[in-house]
Amino acid sequence: MLMSTPPSSNFQKIIRSNQKESFTFSIIIPSYNNLTFLEKCIESIKKNSLHNNQIIIAVNEGSDGTFEWINTNNHIDAVIFTQNVGVCLAVNAARTLVQSNYIVYANDDMYMLPKWDDVFLQEINSIGHNYFYLSGTMIEPIDTGNPCVVVADYGNSLETFQEENLLKNLTQLKRNDWQGATWPPSVMHRDIWDLIGGFGIEFSPGMYSDPDISMKLWLIGVRLFKGCGNSLVYHFGSKTTKRIKVNNGAALFFLKWGIGSSTFTKKIIKRGDAFENELSTDFVLKENFLKSFQKKITALIKYNGIESNSFWNRFKS
Repeated sequence: MLMSTPPSSNFQKIIRSNQKESFTFSIIIPSYNNLTFLEKCIESIKKNSLHNNQIIIAVNEGSDGTFEWINTNNHIDAVIFTQNVGVCLAVNAARTLVQSNYIVYANDDMYMLPKWDDVFLQEINSIGHNYFYLSGTMIEPIDTGNPCVVVADYGNSLETFQEENLLKNLTQLKRNDWQGATWPPSVMHRDIWDLIGGFGIEFSPGMYSDPDISMKLWLIGVRLFKGCGNSLVYHFGSKTTKRIKVNNGAALFFLKWGIGSSTFTKKIIKRGDAFENELSTDFVLKENFLKSFQKKITALIKYNGIESNSFWNRFKS
């Protein structure tokens, strides 16, 4: 149970379903006034999961009826914030409710497809240790250039969603496993989650918190970052991030780690490459010191809202 809430906090309550069951996965789903998609997501978990999984909702605000809806569902756990505190803090708070050994992080605009969880479980059982990070594979209706997804248009809204056709064509949408897990749905052991401290709340409301998770895992020795091509979800596509003011995650990532997110994901964990094996133990980033210094200063001034070209032009004059 969380400690007593300070008067200035917008944290409202924990809802415990009092389930005394054995769960394979604990699925944490952050949701910010997105009830219709959340309902569909949970419906898909109950319909298409092979195992008994715990569902935990991390609610931000919930003024669209989410709060009332959760109160009427006896088999869902939740943490409630009366204002939007972002993905990172909300998901970390939801960790307090986890009852299984494995934490799955998923988005509320995802439709989990048949046996998504069994693919994860079989993979985990074959690994034999807890130092891993697995991602499922998203099917998305629009090609954004993401090398980790399957592009197939079965609708970009609940009104246009072609659920029956998607389920019928599912075997045609599977792909080979890929390297560099960062995207949700993702899974790690609860002990590893605790070791890295979960999500970095400095990235609130959440942009670039995913590669930050992978970087922290890398630093504690995780070398198995695997995207499972047969664990599929349909992703309607960033229905929440379009409604919020996003943080400058790219600049913050560089300031925190001294390396660009794209360099880390492309060169170190090789995101999107065909999966072959665990990654090599060591990676040395060889950059000219002055170039690295300039990149860090550029990231700093961008993070503070300064236009970088004008800054460097004044610096050189």
